[in-house]
Amino acid sequence: MVETPKCSRCSKLPTNANPLKRCSKCRAVTYCSRECQKEDWKAHKKLCALLAANATTSTPFMTTTLAPRPVNTSNALSVTADKPFHKLHSKTWLHGRPEKDAFKLLIDTYRLRMEDMYKFEGGAETDSVYNGSPDGSEGFKRFLKLAESRPGVLPPWWSQAKAEECLQFGMTDDWASLASAVEKADLIKHYDDALMPMQLRMFGEQVYGTGPGGMSGMPMLQTQMAMENGSGHFTTLDATSGQLRGNR
Repeated sequence: MVETPKCSRCSKLPTNANPLKRCSKCRAVTYCSRECQKEDWKAHKKLCALLAANATTSTPFMTTTLAPRPVNTSNALSVTADKPFHKLHSKTWLHGRPEKDAFKLLIDTYRLRMEDMYKFEGGAETDSVYNGSPDGSEGFKRFLKLAESRPGVLPPWWSQAKAEECLQFGMTDDWASLASAVEKADLIKHYDDALMPMQLRMFGEQVYGTGPGGMSGMPMLQTQMAMENGSGHFTTLDATSGQLRGNR
């Protein structure tokens, strides 16, 4: 006998007018409303990360659509930056990039920070997709305002009109959708670059003033700059443990 799905909080059954919605992180539990999801979060978050390990795609936080997001590595960025960690150090990481490339990287920096906040800090901005909003546009607007207050981190061509274009890009682009969550594995596959999540987190640190979980990315940045100069050893940060790992 197949058990009829029901709300994990109040046990309400689905109807045609009110179908059940899945938690996008683990995609294993269902709710009848955002209110039930929020009320169940303290109990659910203990299992959510574990259940999410079996999920293969990321979708909006409250959604009935489970189709995978398009992933295209052939044209992820139209220009590849030379020595990106040196550019991060000089706060010119976005400089010299085509506008759409810069828009995409700004959106993915914001989306990865929201993912890190949810996954490692157990919280979410109230108007993010992780807290039931249909998209992260309001949080992204705050992110752009903060970036604009940081001298030099945005390209010289940046303006209020470009900020509006960037927001519109995030509401219409298949990949860089502010209505979708994104995970580290998604970013690595999309950009075909195992170090892209690290770059996004370091740029996010320049905007937010701190790295995920309050960690500083400066030791990693210095090591990666040494690697770009052909010296040192390769180092990555395991964000789940906060430990540096090196391979000679």
